[in-house]
Amino acid sequence: MRKYEMLYILDATLTDEAKDAITAKFDAIVKECGGNVEKVDKWGVKKLAYPINYKTEGFYVLMTFNAATTVVAELKRIAGITDGVIRRLITKA
Repeated sequence: MRKYEMLYILDATLTDEAKDAITAKFDAIVKECGGNVEKVDKWGVKKLAYPINYKTEGFYVLMTFNAATTVVAELKRIAGITDGVIRRLITKA
């Protein structure tokens, strides 16, 4: 298992419950696939460098986790089809 970091940007207009649900969804995916989440750091609403889908602000979340490489592919797939996720980036830590 390797250590990864996933930084994702959520739509700032989502409710707090929706943001927490998306965060819990990504945590559950890592745990179901045999990994473990070390830390979830919610950075809050920040201005985007450039508009994305006509939005100028986003809610940033950094998740640090240990998992196999197959989990990364699954996270990318799920994050790509989840409503409310503007961008995501997964890197090796």
